[in-house]
Amino acid sequence: MNVAELVGRTLSELGVGAAFGVVGSGNFEATNGLRAGGVPFVAARHEGGAASMADAYARMSGRVSALSLHQGVGLTNALTGITEAAKSRTSMIVLTADTAASSVLSNFRIDQDALGTAVGAVPERVHGAGTAVADTVRAYRTAVQQRRTVLLNLPLDVQAQEAPEATPVPEIPGPAPVRPSHEAVAKLADLLVEARRPVFVAGRGARAGSTPLKELAEVSGALLSTSAVAHGLFHDDAFSLGISGGFSSPRTADLIRNADLVIGWGCALNMWTTRHGTLLGAEARLVQVDVEQGLLGAHRPIDLGVVGDVTSTAVDVHAELKRRGHRMSREAPESTRWNDVPYNDLSGDGRIDPRTLSRRLDEILPAERVVSIDSGNFMGYPSAYLSVPDENGFCFTQAFQCVGLGMGTAIGAALARPDRLPVLGVGDGGFHMAISELETAVRLRIPLVVIVYNDAAYGAEIHHFGDADMTTVRFPDTDIAAIGRGFGCDGVTVRSVEDLGAVTEWLGGPRDAPLVIDAKIADDGGSWWLAEAFRH
Repeated sequence: MNVAELVGRTLSELGVGAAFGVVGSGNFEATNGLRAGGVPFVAARHEGGAASMADAYARMSGRVSALSLHQGVGLTNALTGITEAAKSRTSMIVLTADTAASSVLSNFRIDQDALGTAVGAVPERVHGAGTAVADTVRAYRTAVQQRRTVLLNLPLDVQAQEAPEATPVPEIPGPAPVRPSHEAVAKLADLLVEARRPVFVAGRGARAGSTPLKELAEVSGALLSTSAVAHGLFHDDAFSLGISGGFSSPRTADLIRNADLVIGWGCALNMWTTRHGTLLGAEARLVQVDVEQGLLGAHRPIDLGVVGDVTSTAVDVHAELKRRGHRMSREAPESTRWNDVPYNDLSGDGRIDPRTLSRRLDEILPAERVVSIDSGNFMGYPSAYLSVPDENGFCFTQAFQCVGLGMGTAIGAALARPDRLPVLGVGDGGFHMAISELETAVRLRIPLVVIVYNDAAYGAEIHHFGDADMTTVRFPDTDIAAIGRGFGCDGVTVRSVEDLGAVTEWLGGPRDAPLVIDAKIADDGGSWWLAEAFRH
């Protein structure tokens, strides 16, 4: 065994759940080491798609994923997806080959460490045969315990070295609990006792804390909401308001604005979640709970910052309120679902209103689903109208706000949750960008429902840049359903509600190939969730 294979096998022993990539000469043996260790490997058509698959798999499975890349070009091809993962604090190992230290004139040579640092990943390196296992363990520990995307460089000359005798691989525990101070717990309890209309906003850091948060909300009288990335966390709770921010329904927005105390639990409280602060009432006190002190108040001034993980903090504050004998009653709000908001249906002339499309698909598609979202003008419709069973039913790779990551995201999410129907919401721009990975979905026989919100344009630019010349962002309409069939998918063109009968038929069939829905959508006048952002 050489070092390349040893590193792959070590990652498998440490607990990597799945690996994705495009195999070239530089990462061939390391990839086979992963496979020999029992790690399932998905061969993508492009490194960018593989990066999004690995990112989504880790998010939805709760296990570390691996992305296997060739040196130089393989890494640069995957860079956007790696950036998204790094910004989202995805626990992911980017196992990339690197040129030998002596190959100073290699055309593949770039400063890979600097490249990783530039996009927020943690660069690590396998230095030699004698340290290969220790180097790999260190990278894995960083990914798990610090919730980071780690770029593990594996130089070609090191790969070829003979592997040492078998070295025991330690068990790596997850992040240690971070308990808040007694003083912080008391201060947060004081604010909850004083509050009459508290609202919790749970973010990425709260995805494992739904039960303690619901229990604390019950005694403190709080209503529950989430950032977009944690959508579904409180889906079955009568006191849930849904998503806070640009995707909020009018009723949700009113209830959050009326709050006299807003607590962000593992949530950045950034411009999207607060609508540039317009969702926060003038008299509302603002609290933020996070494991990293440097993130407290980073986006908005806060009245109290609590250093602690969500679960420990919620449990300790609950105990403090119980000790004080405090219990606040609350009333379940009227429906806050966009699906229940009346609207003027714009369907007609061969175009379907995207709200009508999304509402009807929410009724047709099975409730046990995992919904992935690409970026673009369309994105609020599947995010707001397609319900999900829990926080592991919604994969929102939007930290870098890049169009074109959705197809890879949907494939990774589908492999992480094979028990659920995978659904992708994507615009025509994002679909065309990532079209090569449609073959991957077909090859893997993933029953993926691809909903293409097709306006033959980059809609955000069309609607939010006034009277500018739009010829650069409008395109000829294409038969996306036919393109899907060309890849081996089932394809249907939707211009009216009646056309969705074909979706029902597909659901009743074998589902042995993806379904591409080419939905010709009516002009919505510009998405409400982006209008606020462009105004600011």
